Amino acid sequence: MEPTRRAAASSSSSLLLAAGAAAAVGLVALGYKYLRKPEQAVRVGVVSKLLIHPLKSGKAVSVALAECQPKGLKFGDLQDRHWLVVSDDGHMVTARQQPRLVLVALTCEGGRVCLNGPDMEELRFRIDPADSGVMDCRVFGEDIQGRDCGDESSRWLTRYLGGGEEVEEKTTFRLVHFEPHMKARKAEQNKPFPPGTEEVAYADLAPVMLLSEASVQDLSSKLEQDVTVERFRPSIVISGCDAFAEDSWEEIQIGSVRLRRVLACGRCLLTTVNPETGVITRKEPLETLKGYRVCKPSERHIYKTSPLFGQLHNVKKTGVLQVGDVVYKISR
Repeated sequence: MEPTRRAAASSSSSLLLAAGAAAAVGLVALGYKYLRKPEQAVRVGVVSKLLIHPLKSGKAVSVALAECQPKGLKFGDLQDRHWLVVSDDGHMVTARQQPRLVLVALTCEGGRVCLNGPDMEELRFRIDPADSGVMDCRVFGEDIQGRDCGDESSRWLTRYLGGGEEVEEKTTFRLVHFEPHMKARKAEQNKPFPPGTEEVAYADLAPVMLLSEASVQDLSSKLEQDVTVERFRPSIVISGCDAFAEDSWEEIQIGSVRLRRVLACGRCLLTTVNPETGVITRKEPLETLKGYRVCKPSERHIYKTSPLFGQLHNVKKTGVLQVGDVVYKISR
């Protein structure tokens, strides 16, 4: 009988320990539930524009609604910054080198990709994976792949961009497309950015860039000529808030979409390209921004001398965005 009693005692002890552990976990969970500060949602603005830039440095497509996915906005077959112009050796080409690229419109209709540009005939073509290879590309010094879009699009881009003064006679350009199965980039791997940036295709740093109309109006008031939001290439434009209010929105809710701020958007020469003419001045509005939108000394290792204008966000929860949606700042 003694072994039986010991076994029963051991079993009782195990059950007591298990019950105690379960009770402890339950108390912790209960305490977390009631001690954690509840979320507070405060209305801060309204979505006034949704802009998709299918081609990196290309013309924006304004849409009334868009899916907000982990790698950016999507409308039909158009996904933000999923097409890229590259040189023959795979290095990215942007409006920093080719300003007239901002006038190139890339759209998709009936399963075909359409390219349009000033003084150019529209080009429509299909991407057939069986006939087109995958190129190894370089975006900001990082490796990434892209599906080559064929010789037709290459000839079109080479003719269009070949008129620029900075293009050598033998320079050719190719168009590539990022596909879902390809390995994305994570910008923080090789740069001193805060941890937490999401993987992107051909976007600079983050999947979503947010800017308020008031911030653009504030900048325009300091310039000889007004500028538009399109010059700064945001994904989401917000109205109904004060200038630079977006700087303080660490987390926001728009419909079912939840966005979390990663860092401010440091600005470069691309802001000096007029999106309506494709002319680069290399001066304004960048010089004015440098006069009053610089970072804190403690952040110079991140932004260096780049002025800050707009905010970059990760997509914490996907969903559909619509023009007219209310924007809520989330705090705890």
